[in-house]
Amino acid sequence: MPSAKTHSALSRQWELLQQLPKRSPGITVSELLTRLTATGYSISRRSIERDLRDLSLVFPLQCNDGGTPFGWYWKPGVSVELQGITLTEAVSLALVEDAIRPLLPGSMLSVLEPRFEHARQKLKGLEDGNPAARWPDKVASVRPDFNLRAPEIQAETLESLQHALISEQQVHCQYYSAHNDKISELTLNPLAIVQRGLITYLIATAAPYTDVRQFAVHRFREATVLDTPCQGLESFELKTYLDTDALQFGKPEKILFKAWVSEHQARLIRETPLSKDMALEALSDGYQVQATVNNTWQLHWWILSLGDSLIVQEPAVLRQQVGDTLRRAAAAYGPENCLL
Repeated sequence: MPSAKTHSALSRQWELLQQLPKRSPGITVSELLTRLTATGYSISRRSIERDLRDLSLVFPLQCNDGGTPFGWYWKPGVSVELQGITLTEAVSLALVEDAIRPLLPGSMLSVLEPRFEHARQKLKGLEDGNPAARWPDKVASVRPDFNLRAPEIQAETLESLQHALISEQQVHCQYYSAHNDKISELTLNPLAIVQRGLITYLIATAAPYTDVRQFAVHRFREATVLDTPCQGLESFELKTYLDTDALQFGKPEKILFKAWVSEHQARLIRETPLSKDMALEALSDGYQVQATVNNTWQLHWWILSLGDSLIVQEPAVLRQQVGDTLRRAAAAYGPENCLL
């Protein structure tokens, strides 16, 4: 088994070959030094020059020595396909692997599996000698809300839905409605798949209707791809749909939101504004916030999560809804309702 030092040298030389252009005037040693240093390799200019001389004995490399500084490149007419991945690609694959798994159909994911494994092996082999190879251990993306566990999704069901989506065919399914607590048989026109936090949604229309709905993938009990083509694709655009805040749930209507907020909460929302037009006005005992927002479930949940740090002023309907919810909650916590 090669030593870590040998492995690092081979990886560095492979990265060096990847950086070389296919035509004159080529790339200079100084430019190569900058690129390799940026990817975490500790190397000198002299070492790069030595590597290039050694590699030119094995690979069809050429040095443009007609002027200074010299440029290195692949000889014209030579087709060289270097197998493998760069360190940057390995780090990128390691960081995105978990995020893209729910979004790729099995057929595409199986093609990427060897590259994911190659990325893990490359990073492991370089972790002792190259700090950049340890980058995935130094960064993370976490969810800001309560740490719930992701629901279980039947692999066969997800594969069927992905196949129907990519082949643009209808799917017949049994779907559990949590709202009605019953299973329904539906024929769906798959339009998109969206990952929202822990939940994966199939965006689709249910024949014969044309309104676009969200179906939580973990609630599908069965899914069979049909031979009939999907309807409604020509009038659907995912970006436009998401821009309506449809995945925030509720009616996609704009409201002028006004509320009193505590000084502490004002400092927080000043850092992460509610909207582009948000305004904060200082009061004697806090702040008044005003912003144009979508009246969604997400807004209601956010308001309720702040407790007495926020008091809705307008719209009156929203103030009434939030007040009713909080009064019922307060009553449920009264001593007469103690369940112990």
